[in-house]
Amino acid sequence: MERVKKKMLGSPAMVLLFLGFAVLLMVPEVSAKRWLVGDGKFWNPNVNYTVWARDKHFYIDDWLFFVYDRNQMNVLEVNKTNYENCIAEHPIHNWTTGAGRDVVPLNVTRHYYFISGNGFCYGGMKLAVRVEKLPPPPKAAPEKAGAPSLSSRGAILLMPVVFAIGAAWDAFIYSR
Repeated sequence: MERVKKKMLGSPAMVLLFLGFAVLLMVPEVSAKRWLVGDGKFWNPNVNYTVWARDKHFYIDDWLFFVYDRNQMNVLEVNKTNYENCIAEHPIHNWTTGAGRDVVPLNVTRHYYFISGNGFCYGGMKLAVRVEKLPPPPKAAPEKAGAPSLSSRGAILLMPVVFAIGAAWDAFIYSR
């Protein structure tokens, strides 16, 4: 019996498995989102990007992914006036890499304005997005009588860690 117990809990693979699960429970959820501009229509003329962006919320650390014909179009970040008037000269930033697949990180809370030069802006290739801070998580509902307290919830999260440490200790003791 002791030999079976040693094989089950004493193997390095099992210890690593338990530790891996414990770490996964502690890793926060990643909230950044990749937005494919225009969805299936991509970055092309005759698409209303104002309508595309209307119901979307863009947050810090999200990023825009522009896919387009690299031989004709580009992705230029401009100011509001140049956005409204489709002026491509002197952009704030030229995001065009030449591959037709450009990524723009949204890492500052502000309005971003993008156009495509070469006259494509007049065909609708312009996008304005407002980047905001991620909203705070919703507040927890008030605790009811008899509901688990914060300390017991913390104990539930710590159980895998305690189990992993116990398994590692057991493996150390029985490996001698």
